[in-house]
Amino acid sequence: MRIIPNALQAHLDTGATTLCWCWRVTRRDGLRLGFTDHDRDLTFDGTTFEAASGLTASELRQTVGLDVDNFDVESALTSNTLDEGDLAAGLFDDARIELYRVNWSNPVERVILRTGSIGEVRRSQFGFSAEIRGLAHYLQQEKGRVFQFTCDADLGDSRCGVVLNQAAFQGSGSVTSVSSERRFAVAGLTAYVADWFTRGLILWTGGANANRSMEVKLHIAAGSVTILELWQAMAEPVVPGNTFTITAGCDKRLETCKTKFSNIVNFRGFPHMTGSDFITSYPNRDDVG
Repeated sequence: MRIIPNALQAHLDTGATTLCWCWRVTRRDGLRLGFTDHDRDLTFDGTTFEAASGLTASELRQTVGLDVDNFDVESALTSNTLDEGDLAAGLFDDARIELYRVNWSNPVERVILRTGSIGEVRRSQFGFSAEIRGLAHYLQQEKGRVFQFTCDADLGDSRCGVVLNQAAFQGSGSVTSVSSERRFAVAGLTAYVADWFTRGLILWTGGANANRSMEVKLHIAAGSVTILELWQAMAEPVVPGNTFTITAGCDKRLETCKTKFSNIVNFRGFPHMTGSDFITSYPNRDDVG
């Protein structure tokens, strides 16, 4: 049961209310943004909630139990604090969002109705819509280690231990031609064999996508021609002349850890665990002689 503060309850009991919705978004980088459907800015808890931001919400429902309660918010891209490029670059992914019901004539009278995080974001020509997921969705995510054949460490992290900042595992180059929004030819990587950067990470150092990164789906090396394909298109178009650095990829297999990175001592998988075929097997006449 939700407890409404006494001051706000007294305001509701009058029958003539001055209520509005306020949303506070806290990105993973710590940036806080506030929005309200009121016609003037409101300020409380150290956050200014921007008025007339065009933010509207779908029906809000809450259920008993561990089901994930979701709702959507929609907005036109009219706010000075909402940048389309930031949305496309994923800076708002999994951002914390708090939904308040506020007495705009006295913002001290308010109650927080929902806390969650931003899920899928869909963009259109003039606006966007975002899915707001309840906190219960975190209970559906894997926590801790997973017993599996492949390694569960991220290449280069403290558990992996591979130093990526060396010529063997990190290269740099520039785009020479573009064939699609995810596929382009590059210069500067001819010293590396095909697939060396497959599943790696590209970080743009120049152009409209500077300081943004993306996973590499495919690294093709055919003579003097090197082609990269990304898993997803970048927020801004990739054009000839864009510069980047790129790190080697890992398919998480024991053999790759041994031959490519000489790091088998830090392999975090379980390559010798029995599979489902062994578990479901049974003895037959040949097995017992």
